[in-house]
Amino acid sequence: MLFNSHAFIFLFLPVAFALFFLFARVSTLLAAGWLAAASLFFYGWWNPAYVALLLASIVGNYFAGMTIARARDTASKKHLLIAAITINLALLAYYKYSNFFLANVATALGSAPPQADIILPLGISFFTFTQIAFLVDTYKGKVQEYNFVHYCLFVTYFPHLIAGPILHHAEMMPQFARAETYRMQAGNVAAGLTIFFIGLFKKVMLADGIAVYVSPLFGLPAAGFAPTFLEAWGGALAYTFQLYFDFSGYSDMAVGLSLMFGVRLPINFHSPYKALNIIDFWRRWHITLSRFLRDYLYVPLGGSRRGPSRRYINLLITMLLGGLWHGAGWTFVLWGLLHGVYLCMNHCWRALRVRMGHDLQRTTRWGDALACVLTFAAVVAGWVVFRADSMATAAAMLKGMAGLNGFALPDQWLAKWGALGQWLAANGVAFTDARGLVPAGLINWVVILLAVVWFAPNTQQIMAQCEPALLLPRDMKPARLLAWRPTVTFALIAAMIALASIVNLHRQSEFLYFQF
Repeated sequence: MLFNSHAFIFLFLPVAFALFFLFARVSTLLAAGWLAAASLFFYGWWNPAYVALLLASIVGNYFAGMTIARARDTASKKHLLIAAITINLALLAYYKYSNFFLANVATALGSAPPQADIILPLGISFFTFTQIAFLVDTYKGKVQEYNFVHYCLFVTYFPHLIAGPILHHAEMMPQFARAETYRMQAGNVAAGLTIFFIGLFKKVMLADGIAVYVSPLFGLPAAGFAPTFLEAWGGALAYTFQLYFDFSGYSDMAVGLSLMFGVRLPINFHSPYKALNIIDFWRRWHITLSRFLRDYLYVPLGGSRRGPSRRYINLLITMLLGGLWHGAGWTFVLWGLLHGVYLCMNHCWRALRVRMGHDLQRTTRWGDALACVLTFAAVVAGWVVFRADSMATAAAMLKGMAGLNGFALPDQWLAKWGALGQWLAANGVAFTDARGLVPAGLINWVVILLAVVWFAPNTQQIMAQCEPALLLPRDMKPARLLAWRPTVTFALIAAMIALASIVNLHRQSEFLYFQF
């Protein structure tokens, strides 16, 4: 079931919400059980067959965690942990990477690639990683509660189940155990609905609005055309903003929905295109995945404890696997490697500056602006590889962005610009058939959305008064002019945003992170 659907907004959510607080008057355990059951129904709406897989994963990992916790010696705990993680990863690998593996083996052998009839279960990466974190935390002695109903809710909780955030047991279980969670609070409902509708607007109006330009432009190489400079950058920026507002919208909706139920999720998205370097970018983009990769992969590999060379190797391994987590394809692997190289370069640059005696905390406004633009350009180049359907498409798009496929303006602009167009043509600027792929509408979208991501406050800043999420940055500056208050004015603004989004739900689409 999609958050951006009539069935969810007008049926599932009101029923789940009303019965949760109604059952809470009888028993908090009954209310938690109801929410877990409703979450299973939410998941099963897509494909009921995979509810059994999710339940098997929950039961298996719960009893694995109990067994690890009760083991008497460290060696037994470790062996049980390794076995449980191996089973989880094997299940994930079977569903997510079987076709990729078979295709590459067939290619190596020179035969036709067979395709296993395997459908990727929705959200399997997220509920698998959430439970691996639970197992590791159990091994480390960090898990204090083993209530099975609460554990089921922890894994299945519908706001996060399909596309994150990746949860930690210690963050959620205390909230499910608190009596206040089961008492409806008007402030939480008002703030949660506002955040939900902000996210819905981002998805329906912004992400889906610019999405129409992405596939035609990325499809040029496959159609036999070499993308020009304008076409390549148009496609790259269109996808850059589509993915941003799609994921940002989902993250907002997840936080808002959970807040309505009195539960705060960890923040997962914090203006990543305002990052001043790649290290900063990964502290802002998919925050809980970055945390998982750091705590359960990078640090166990040795982190930075064994010198700079080992740190760089660990970064490359972590990001390679992070890329592969996003999808079974060589473009995802290359994207992960690219960001691993970015991070190594960032750490090298910082180390060099420290050796030269520079104060890393001392910056200038123009220096920060340049750093932001360079980081953004590097991220855009990475998104081209991430979005491309093949290495050839990625190479063609990047060549176009570098100007190697030529620079040309749409021929309709020649007449529109009058004397300026004639002067440009006379001085060597080419005007050719743009195949209708870079209309003025795309340029307007890019300019507007670039202004939004760089200069507008994000949802956390707007809603800072109600502290809507966990892990909010300590240095976050609340919005001034747009600071939310539980007033009639903000209720009307939220209502207008909701109306605009709901009216346009006829063009609903899945969230991009559903495929990861």
